[in-house]
Amino acid sequence: MVAELVCQTNFSFLHGASDPEELVNTAAFLGYSSLAITDECSVAGVVRAYAEIRRNNLPLHLIVGSLFRLNESLSVVLLCPDKKAYAELCRIITNARRRSEKGSYKLAEWDLKSVKHCLLLWLPDRNCDNNQYWGNWLSKHYASRCYLAGSRLLNGSDESHTEEVVRLHKTFNFPVVASSLVLFHHIDRLPVQQILQAIDTSSTVEKLGLAAQSNAERCLRPIAKMKKLFPARWLENTVSVARLCQFSLDELKYQYPSEVVPDGYTASTYLRHCVEAGIKKRFGETLPAEIRQTIEKEMALISEQQYEYFFLTIYDVVQFARAKGILYQGRGSAANSVVCYCLEITAVDPRQIDVLFERFISKERDEPPDIDVDFEHQRREEVIQYIYSKYGRERTALAATVISFRFKSAFREVGKALGFAESQLDFVIKNINRRDRTIPWQSQIAELGLDPTTLKVRQLIYLVEEIIGFPRHLSQHVGGFVISAGHLYELVPVENASMADRTVIQWDKDDLETLGLLKVDVLALGMLSAIQRTFKIIQQSTGFPVSIPFITGLGDDAQVYDMIGNADTVGVFQIESRAQMSMLPRLRPRKYYDLVVQIAIVRPGPIQGDMVHPYLKRRKSGTKIAYPSADVERVLGRTMGVPIFQEQVIQLAMVAAGFTGGEADQLRRAMASWKKNGRLNLFREKLINGMLDKGYDSDFATRLFDQIKGFSGYGFPESHSASFAVLAYVSCWLKYYFPVEFYVGLLNSWPMGFYTPSQLLQDAKRHNITIRPVCINHSQWTHQMIIDGHEKTIRLGFCLVKGLNEDVISNLLSLRPENGFTSIEQVRSSVCLSADMVEALASADAFSSIAGNRYQARWQIMDKQSELPLFAGQSDAEQLSLIPTDAENMLEDYASTSVSVRHHPIEMILKTRHLPAISFAKQLTDKPDKSVVHLLGCVTCRQAPGTATGVTFLTLEDHTGNTNVVIWQSTARHQKQPYLKATILQVDGILERSEEGVIHVIAGKLTDRSDWLETLQVPSRDFH
Repeated sequence: MVAELVCQTNFSFLHGASDPEELVNTAAFLGYSSLAITDECSVAGVVRAYAEIRRNNLPLHLIVGSLFRLNESLSVVLLCPDKKAYAELCRIITNARRRSEKGSYKLAEWDLKSVKHCLLLWLPDRNCDNNQYWGNWLSKHYASRCYLAGSRLLNGSDESHTEEVVRLHKTFNFPVVASSLVLFHHIDRLPVQQILQAIDTSSTVEKLGLAAQSNAERCLRPIAKMKKLFPARWLENTVSVARLCQFSLDELKYQYPSEVVPDGYTASTYLRHCVEAGIKKRFGETLPAEIRQTIEKEMALISEQQYEYFFLTIYDVVQFARAKGILYQGRGSAANSVVCYCLEITAVDPRQIDVLFERFISKERDEPPDIDVDFEHQRREEVIQYIYSKYGRERTALAATVISFRFKSAFREVGKALGFAESQLDFVIKNINRRDRTIPWQSQIAELGLDPTTLKVRQLIYLVEEIIGFPRHLSQHVGGFVISAGHLYELVPVENASMADRTVIQWDKDDLETLGLLKVDVLALGMLSAIQRTFKIIQQSTGFPVSIPFITGLGDDAQVYDMIGNADTVGVFQIESRAQMSMLPRLRPRKYYDLVVQIAIVRPGPIQGDMVHPYLKRRKSGTKIAYPSADVERVLGRTMGVPIFQEQVIQLAMVAAGFTGGEADQLRRAMASWKKNGRLNLFREKLINGMLDKGYDSDFATRLFDQIKGFSGYGFPESHSASFAVLAYVSCWLKYYFPVEFYVGLLNSWPMGFYTPSQLLQDAKRHNITIRPVCINHSQWTHQMIIDGHEKTIRLGFCLVKGLNEDVISNLLSLRPENGFTSIEQVRSSVCLSADMVEALASADAFSSIAGNRYQARWQIMDKQSELPLFAGQSDAEQLSLIPTDAENMLEDYASTSVSVRHHPIEMILKTRHLPAISFAKQLTDKPDKSVVHLLGCVTCRQAPGTATGVTFLTLEDHTGNTNVVIWQSTARHQKQPYLKATILQVDGILERSEEGVIHVIAGKLTDRSDWLETLQVPSRDFH
């Protein structure tokens, strides 16, 4: 038997060259009895190793440890024999990481002195004097807990290294253990390790020299080879040490924080108290019997699973938000329960939907229910800091997100490490069409100047493919907090995030789920900011306090649904994309639950599972649907017999194939990750046989499995869709009844959503709303609603102007006279505006009310220079005679603010060019189906969904509206430059109109017309 006690994964970022799963599988295959995962100052990879061993029932004992380097003079590995040692290890990692900026650590000698429970492996170096010093130090502080790690790497230094290890063993009586100091699972990974090392040192492989690994011996070597290389005693000692390390991640038990329960209450009684108080708010004095029955059922399940603290923790956070006036909305399967509705965690009335609170499998999963809470994106930081202040930095931190190499970063970093010029790499990256899946990038680089037949380019291709998906570094989760009753750093190491006042743990959400640890999701949602701002504007102008419950309490509004059915949804929540707009006239939502379906159906899961057309056909025909059983009808009855939601797929596996809750949970996890590892196929036989055993025919069984595959990685939960549908309806209601207020709320909440300010303002103009430009005497920093007589208008704010500083502008506004500034000189003398800021205001034409046009404003800015010889012979009349053309004004508007309220670029082109054959968005309704059309517009969006088999959906905007253009893969491939680069694009294609009147154009010829307005800078949302 042999154990490997020093092994780094690719979570020793840019050093280890194999993932934890590869290492444990290889160790088990080779017959190792134990494997220690010892990433440097980290336990980031150990949970994945643990999960892989458990998932595949591998005959391998996992040891938790970590490698440390102290001042480059001492290298040690700490291993965990028991839970106390594990807590100690996490504390040391935390201290070392918190002393340094993100991504590095600083170990102190005191850290090692404080170790009382961990075992220590000493990795001596070649410096005998250095080794003598540390040998004495370790003898003093570790005594019987220290071991020497002896290695044979066949690099020419083995003899001297072995002699030194033997000398240290005899001198200090430390037992010696054999180790390969593993960095990768197989010899094939040596080039990957070398390229990662070059990336880490910002060098090239060629320049690494002696610092590079000279051979592939730092892999998991066959046991037979280990026996040839090492003395038997050294190998036996590895097993002896492994037997001492009995700690398992199974021992980690989460304890909930207790602060959320006031004195005099238990968690159960306080939760009951809060729920009963919420019942009166939500339902009044009379509670329907069926609602009471549901509440009692939910409360019993919460008590049985001991989830009271979880719900109370969420309740505490949202109560803080309510007290501070921060708009929020809970979502998730448990969030849409009656209990959460009573706790005011969500605004979704559970009577409107049919989501099982049990989440079908939660009892067997033995982990907290799913509750995410979205907050206004510009105020979420207040919530985050409240959590930190309530529980302290010692007890709470954000979950991590593993940032991995993607194609662009892998190509650039590997290319640099191989010695390619950065300019060449940038050129290739910008010109590769990654949306074309029939011609892989490896083939495309040939036409971009890289010859795939040369060795260096072949190495580039191989290494890029190898490291795509490798972890690059840890970042912070978007809002997943881990909160503990005791010191969090005894459960998992904590380190600094890149943002100030943020700390993160070393595990991501999947790791937390594996170990069943509580994560409270405090997320940001831009639409909540926009809705809250709109509410405030309405209240300021009308005095009436509008709210989400007020709007939803009014019931389904036919006029609002008419607007939705007409796809007039630019700027609203969730149903604003071109794909959603194409679906809206076909589905024609008329009530809340229709919106729930609408949001979920335009997703890759239902599309790939071939569920969209059957649903629409059955909805339109209204014919009675035949179900294979009553059980299936209970699951699919609400969605016309086709599975639309992720929960329905899981339910079907249980009722139709006889899956237990635990098996269904495994299926859910396999669905979530099958694109990466293909584990879903392991369930095919069980699913199909289970359905056949229950009497379902084979066609139904096979079709269901195909639908599950379509859902995999993409299926959308009904619980989330229900919460999103509330916000979608509220945003549509606001757009219909209070459009000006809504657009101002959107603009002041940007960046958010799907559309740029320019697109939102173009849509506002199409709704006959007057837009007033930025003005030195009337604008504020943010955008405003101005009431002019009986007309509501939008006044643009200084925030649009590039190059301005909010603090400086706030100072300027505080000094603005009541009747406004009268000259530019008065502006300059009133506040310390930099010359660049004054120029930026002039470029945005903000001085037009006091200085004429932007050209005249610039002359006045230059007034102090007019006495210079260059200007001596020029009269004021000559200086002021310059008047910009409409086209020049428009170009400067876009350059300075990215919007133009005066003119649209296509309007300007029409003034200078005769284009009789061109059709515009508004005219397409009069064109017959299958007719040839010629379009001209600004490219505002390019979308290439991963499930669309290479199709790109492009949005062309002209002065009359937007047109949806479909570009097939072959068209994009043969016209790559206009497809990828055009700002203004002419499309010659075929118009197609559906039965419901949805229009799109199939592109044929693409012509780049950007040169017609060469300096135009129209923002485009590309491939997000």
